[in-house]
Amino acid sequence: MLCFIAFNSFSQNILNREIYANIRQQRLDDALAIISNSAEFNFSYSSNIIKRDSLVNLTAGYYTIREALTQLLGSGYEYKESGNYIILRLVAIKLTSIVQQSPGTDNNIVITGYIVNGETGEKISNASIYEPLHLVSSLSDAQGKFSIKLKSRHRSASLSVSKDFFEDTTVTIRPAYNMQLEIALIPVVNANIQSTSSIYQTTGDGLEIPRLDTGNIPDIERQRAVEQTRLARLFLTAKQKAQSLNIRDFFTEKSIQVSIVPGLSTNGNMSSQVISKFSFNVLGGYTGGVEVAELGGIFNINRKNTQFVQAAGVFNLTGGNAKGVQVAGVHNTVLQQMNGIQVGGVSNHVKSNVTGAQIAGVSNITGHDVNGLQLAGVSNHNKGRLKGMQLSGVGNFNKKEVDGIQLSGIVNYTRKLNGVQIGLINITDSSDGYSIGLINIVLKGYHKLSIYTNETTNMNIAFKTGSSKLYSILQAGTNAGNKNGKLYTAGYGLGTDIKLLPWLSVSPELSASLAYLGEWEYTNLLNRFNLQFNAGIGKKISLFAGPAFTLYYSNQTAAVDGYKNPAIYSAAKRNMFNNNRLSGWIGWNAGINLF
Repeated sequence: MLCFIAFNSFSQNILNREIYANIRQQRLDDALAIISNSAEFNFSYSSNIIKRDSLVNLTAGYYTIREALTQLLGSGYEYKESGNYIILRLVAIKLTSIVQQSPGTDNNIVITGYIVNGETGEKISNASIYEPLHLVSSLSDAQGKFSIKLKSRHRSASLSVSKDFFEDTTVTIRPAYNMQLEIALIPVVNANIQSTSSIYQTTGDGLEIPRLDTGNIPDIERQRAVEQTRLARLFLTAKQKAQSLNIRDFFTEKSIQVSIVPGLSTNGNMSSQVISKFSFNVLGGYTGGVEVAELGGIFNINRKNTQFVQAAGVFNLTGGNAKGVQVAGVHNTVLQQMNGIQVGGVSNHVKSNVTGAQIAGVSNITGHDVNGLQLAGVSNHNKGRLKGMQLSGVGNFNKKEVDGIQLSGIVNYTRKLNGVQIGLINITDSSDGYSIGLINIVLKGYHKLSIYTNETTNMNIAFKTGSSKLYSILQAGTNAGNKNGKLYTAGYGLGTDIKLLPWLSVSPELSASLAYLGEWEYTNLLNRFNLQFNAGIGKKISLFAGPAFTLYYSNQTAAVDGYKNPAIYSAAKRNMFNNNRLSGWIGWNAGINLF
């Protein structure tokens, strides 16, 4: 039997809220779920510290949440409030105990011992034990055992212990004795309650008890960005990565550090916790950060920020922000923001914003906004907004808006264009700017299929796409049904559509078409200006007509049987420009627009 009613105001501390409860032989996790629902809070606990399927009882009566938990769980647990959560955990064993000690010798002492789980007593491997003042460190082995040597000339020393997913612990010792210690760490709660699938009944007083919603219980998050990158996994040892994951909050500063490889440096295994003004890495280095300059023969890896100058023969990897100039022979990665100039022989990758310039032989990739320049031999990729310019040999790809210029040899893409695109193919979802290229596609823009006739070719078709500000024209035409006056044309043009009335617009268009008159070795070029007036007769259909002016160039002197030559309007004066190869005339065009 389950029965709960909450009485006290929810504005008070959760543990002091009062409920009426009556439990008889019910699963422990069911009882916890009902308690949390009735008092409108959530539990968070490690699933291995309670027996969730054990049957529990609670005599009918009034209890505070604290009293009910003590009755259900016993005295071996402690409760901690955090927001609208109660965190359950076992009462820790004694945090630190001295097992053995003896006088030190030769101005040194050796601290040995074990790191254990404060709740379960299990040994903890790969925990970091370090003395923060002199940057001496060690890792516990698979059995939780550690050994660390310290100088004995100091009156006291602090020994810190850190382990991922455990709370940090600091032990103060007298460095006059060799000691064997047992140090306990308390787990950080990172598991939450799971409600059962049972449908709970209403109480005798008609109070409906809702199911527990566990979807929003927060997890403990760790920043592991640098250690989880492919480059770090390749060039850092398992111990170095474990040390960095364990020691999250401690960093110190020094003027200079020198490394041959990570770990073999003036700061030893604690180099990843040191932020230096100057850093010099013969082959490669792994540091906490750099404030002035860093040079690496092969690579530089930094957990936090770098400033002013960073240069490497192969790659730079920065876990925080980069400010200034970053240069690498192959690749640069910044896991937060880049402010300055980034130059990579092959590629650059910034996970957040770029303010400044990215220059790469192959590609640039940015996770958020770019304010400045992206220049790449092949492609630029930006997942945010561009304010500035993208230049590439092949393609520019921008996921959000462009306020500036995209210029590429082949393709440009952005979701929204507020500037200019110049390339062979330009694609955008919507546009308030200008796309200049052979094919301009605005998915939510201007699309027309025109079928028309004019004074030169009696059947023509054109596909117009882009925006009303500027659209591209792909067109082709022929003299259909004229056996002795065949003529084929194909060309490209640009136009703009200007609204005069809701149903009327005018479209000035410029185009150039090649004319085929039976021989490919000759050049016949029709350059044309159309001024067409469009009258809408429906949402998808409009009629158009208007005057045109054609400038025709041809070096074909001999006619080919069946083909029209010259390909000029019969009413035109061939010598309008006093040139045998150049003609001009005023003509017309008329047709229908679809879509």
